[in-house]
Amino acid sequence: MDELMMTEAERASTRATAVGSRGRGVFYVHTLGCQMNVHDSERIAGVLEAEGYVPATEEQVLDKDVDLIVMNTCAVRENAAERMYGTIGLWAQLKRDRPNLQIAVGGCMAQLDRRRIAERAPWVDAVFGTKNIGSLPRLLDQARMIGEPQVDVVDRLDYFPSQLPAARASRVSSWVSISIGCNNTCTFCIVPTTRGREHDRRPGDILAEIRQCVADGAKEVTLLGQNVNSFGYGIGDRYAFSKLLRACGQIEGLERVRFTSPHPAAFTDDVIAAMAGTPNVMHQLHFPLQSGSDRILRAMRRSYRSARFLDILGRIRQAMPDAQISTDIIVGFPGETEEDFDETMRVVREARFSSAFTFEYSPRPGTPAASMEQVPKDVVQNRFDRLVALQESITAQELAKFEGRDVEVMITGAAGKKDSATHRVTGRERTGTLVHIGVPQGEPMPQVGDFVTATVTHAGRHNLIADPDPARGQTYHVRH
Repeated sequence: MDELMMTEAERASTRATAVGSRGRGVFYVHTLGCQMNVHDSERIAGVLEAEGYVPATEEQVLDKDVDLIVMNTCAVRENAAERMYGTIGLWAQLKRDRPNLQIAVGGCMAQLDRRRIAERAPWVDAVFGTKNIGSLPRLLDQARMIGEPQVDVVDRLDYFPSQLPAARASRVSSWVSISIGCNNTCTFCIVPTTRGREHDRRPGDILAEIRQCVADGAKEVTLLGQNVNSFGYGIGDRYAFSKLLRACGQIEGLERVRFTSPHPAAFTDDVIAAMAGTPNVMHQLHFPLQSGSDRILRAMRRSYRSARFLDILGRIRQAMPDAQISTDIIVGFPGETEEDFDETMRVVREARFSSAFTFEYSPRPGTPAASMEQVPKDVVQNRFDRLVALQESITAQELAKFEGRDVEVMITGAAGKKDSATHRVTGRERTGTLVHIGVPQGEPMPQVGDFVTATVTHAGRHNLIADPDPARGQTYHVRH
């Protein structure tokens, strides 16, 4: 059979059997950044496996017994760039010890800083961007033949990464990208530069991928997009995302649907209704605030104001009282005054987020905010500490409300640091909160992918503990 007529799976099988037990090389993908990067790393791994490379075991990673290391980078924050160069610097010694080791750098930082990476780290064999993941095997082959770093970063989107094979990190939870890129012009954000303009996938292709994930054993999917709820706006269909959510509700065997990250400006009543009315769409929402100050929101070019944000939040909670809502907040945006920061604190008190990802503003070269007047570092740190203390207090209060309640948890493994010692299993309840469950004596041990309904007995700082005692009337039930 001509190779061009073969499926990716068939190509992978022929290449894997044509080489030794290490395949074309044992590889490890090191991921920095957001969920989109995590999903891209699954595609990177899928492309490599299709070409006959073999994923490293945990032991091989610890022993550095690998032939290829791929770093999938992030460019959103300055410390991510620093971490990238610091880690690549450490890998230089590995390369000196093992000259045949190949190192590749991809992702957002590669898209942004392509030439500088090759110049600053000449021991890197291949640099590739967010739009040409499929080029990696070819670049590695060329680097071997020529003996020089290969840089291939394209700015035009010729195919969706979702068209590439994926080696999924979890068999029960899958990421599914519905769009890539961003059409917004937030002054602090580098994503439009690294990911490009927003492009939506066809709904039929998305649903086909979800059905395949379910057929492969997935019970939960997370829909991904830089502005996931503006899906369809490019073709004039402002109801496309809510239609997609409702269509997910018709997929047999799909137990849970989540999505991230939505933009407040596109969070319509129809999306709220679709969330509330579709049984397998979880009442979990990441809702980026960024600032509570209207003046700062204007400077950020965010297309909403604090009153509108809180109004939408109120409508979400009216439709879904159990919704757990997290957020992003930037502290110390250029020009932020104490009065601006007080407004952020006010909105956080009113919003009562379940959790918040708080960031000290980090200037990214090439963004408008980088050239604005910066807030002194010590002032930013002080505000950051005060905001974190407030949110930690709110988080603790919100988690305490779970105590004594029964929650349904999808088991994802023994992920807690103390799970092995306490014999607990770990998963997330329907609204996304992490739960560690103790299995009562004599009760069945759940497996990954099982659903456990259990009584919460203790609320921690960032998670819940369920150590139910059925003899006291507390609940423990396993559903396969």
